[in-house]
Amino acid sequence: MEKKPLDRRTFLTYLGTGATALAAATSGLGALTETANAQSDSLMRMKPRKQGFKFHPIAPTDKDDLVLPKGYKYEVIASFGDVINQKGDTFGFNNDFTMYFPINESSEHGLLWVNHEYTNPLYVEGEKVNGKYTAAQIEKMLYNQGGSIIEVKVKNGKWMMETNSEYARRVTGLTPFALTGPAAGTSSVSGATTAQGTFANCSGGRTLWNTVMSCEENFETTSKDAGLDQTHYGWVIEVDPFDPNFKVRKHTALGRFNHENASMGLSKDGRVVVYMGDDKKDACVYKFVSKGKYVEAKGKENSKLLEEGTLYAADLAKGKWVALTIEAVREKAAGNAALLEKFKTQGDVVVNAHDAAILLGATPTDRPEDVEISPLDQTVFIAHTNNDKHGNIHGHITRFFEKGGDHGAEYFDFEIFAAGGRQSGFSAPDNLTFDSNANLWTVTDISSSKLNSEAWTSFGNNGMFMIPTVGPDKGVAFQFASAPVEAELTGPSFTPNEKSLFLSIQHPGEETQDKANPTSTWPQVRGGNMPRPSVVAITGFKF
Repeated sequence: MEKKPLDRRTFLTYLGTGATALAAATSGLGALTETANAQSDSLMRMKPRKQGFKFHPIAPTDKDDLVLPKGYKYEVIASFGDVINQKGDTFGFNNDFTMYFPINESSEHGLLWVNHEYTNPLYVEGEKVNGKYTAAQIEKMLYNQGGSIIEVKVKNGKWMMETNSEYARRVTGLTPFALTGPAAGTSSVSGATTAQGTFANCSGGRTLWNTVMSCEENFETTSKDAGLDQTHYGWVIEVDPFDPNFKVRKHTALGRFNHENASMGLSKDGRVVVYMGDDKKDACVYKFVSKGKYVEAKGKENSKLLEEGTLYAADLAKGKWVALTIEAVREKAAGNAALLEKFKTQGDVVVNAHDAAILLGATPTDRPEDVEISPLDQTVFIAHTNNDKHGNIHGHITRFFEKGGDHGAEYFDFEIFAAGGRQSGFSAPDNLTFDSNANLWTVTDISSSKLNSEAWTSFGNNGMFMIPTVGPDKGVAFQFASAPVEAELTGPSFTPNEKSLFLSIQHPGEETQDKANPTSTWPQVRGGNMPRPSVVAITGFKF
């Protein structure tokens, strides 16, 4: 029988026979099992739902709203400037990554960690005075970056923020951090063992011991404007949302670069593995493998595993993970006085991770952003957003297959899982997440200045797409959401029962020049017409 052409606009997306498809796909891989960490997080294999994620895909649109399929709705939980606790702390600007932490295993009551990536002087700190920011402006700029911990709960059928929360607090560009790992206390970070604050927080991940990893991405401008040591930024940080006494820390063993996210898994021999992307053009894909082994009973003491291990970068041509060690770097730099001066210790290697990776033969790629581990088969998916230097203006999603299915392996193979462009309906894939039916969800990051113009005309506003990874529609993208004008959808994360999806709407109206005439007025909260970055909860998923 001839297969009918697939119509992305009208097809009733499922993975309708998801359980059957997954059972077939996992033949030989072992049974899928539910675990305590089976919430939309890709640490462990998850049991598929009996039914799939059903929706009529939407068409691209330039509407100034968060547009969803019929039967789905959203509620704004927190917007820039909202008070989050009794202390009076306020929700930061340009929210990005979200991670839901259940309270008492509930899918209707928990903590939500939210990243805050950068500010806009039009709405936050104000323009520079004589080419510089004042101390008060710097404080505003740093306070409104970092992260927010908010308590969220379903009340009368609606998600709401609990402002009387005992947990809610801010972690900002003003918060003291400990430095761990090979760079701490060395000349590579000016002898520092602590650093002031975190900012440029893009995406992140969950640890096996239920803390959050948040990633510092484009830190250069803020650190320069604030007069801070740039070597103290560009790291993966760790925070325990439930425990303010857990010392917030920056793990230098995981390397310093423009971190997008961090996705944690285990090697077959029990070591912790963290996959990471470096969000810039011609940058590399990394993984860290701990020296010690994970012991569940040790709980948060396992954090020490992120202080010692081996940092690798991917050589795609050889299918090999290249170890970034001081011995290898100095051997390669032999005879080059400048490089030998630059790289004297392992601290120098992790501080200058990109330069070390390129020197040792790792492959420069097209803006590797989010990296996630599939809960189905433990393959690794990487969003390569785009790279106009090489004509890759719509980006693609790469899939790594570690040798023997082992995250600790030295060798891997890879494929292009899906490519952006007119044929797929999406451009510039960015953040990724999985559901328990092995569907890959991606949000897009078309530059605000390019939206609805030139080669990007057909895509409309930025969107969110579901891409099955098994079954007859493997690799086909179905549009689930469309962002408000000039906004980017970021940080998708499901509740454990997958009936709610948290999503950040970042920089609506980003191209606004005059506050009196904003290009977007979303979400129209608290009166006025200011576009406010916000986190929403999307409901309507039925099983």
